[in-house]
Parts: sequence; C-alpha cells; structure tokens
Amino acid sequence: MEHHKLVLPGHLNHYGFLFGGNLLQWVDEYAWIAASLDYPGAKFVTIGMDRVVFRKNIRNGTILKFIIERVRAGTTSAQYGVLVFRGNGKDCDNEPLFSTNVTFVNVDQRGSKLPLPDYVQRAE
Repeated sequence: MEHHKLVLPGHLNHYGFLFGGNLLQWVDEYAWIAASLDYPGAKFVTIGMDRVVFRKNIRNGTILKFIIERVRAGTTSAQYGVLVFRGNGKDCDNEPLFSTNVTFVNVDQRGSKLPLPDYVQRAE
C-alpha cells in the first residue's frame, strides 16, 4: 500500500525541520490502515515499533511517500514494514528517510487479545 503526505509549516519544529512525532503518527496511522484493510473487522492497537532512527532532515513542502507491506502475521498480531521516501520530483530518493516495523494486536472491547480474522488479499 502506498500513501503520500505533504509536510506543512504546522508539522515543523522550532528549527524548521519535520517534528519526529508527526512522522511517527503518520507511520502508525498508515500502517494501521493497511492492517485494517487486510483484516476487516479487526480492532487493532499498536504494541510496538522496531526502531526509530531519523536518517535525513525533512523540510517544509516535502512530499513524503510511505510504502507499507505486511511482514508477518501470527495468531493475534500482524506486523507491517513501513518505508518513507522523499517523494517529490527532483528530490526523489531511492534511500529511505525512515523505516520501521509496526506490530498490531487484535483486541476485544476489554483489551484482551483475539485471533486475527481472515486475511483479505488487496489488489495493489
């Protein structure tokens, strides 16, 4: 699955670079969307990200491209790999600006783990 996001002035820190918390929010949100489309009816909560390393600075006006793919699935959890690239014109980069794996667990209304529903193969 692929998503794009425009970095706007409200996303920047006091030095003029993308605030890392915004990037983590988008990574979590887009991975959750992919997981929810793959497992309709699941109630996913995030239980972890493998690592958080910001490799390059990101400035205002940058279009970010997010590539999200399912890495593995267990009985109650699924893990998604997320790659983030600079995605606009001449600034396109083949090297990711950021990458991580996000793990979700399917829970009931009380927060207890539930088995994953059936996986649905999406057309990309």
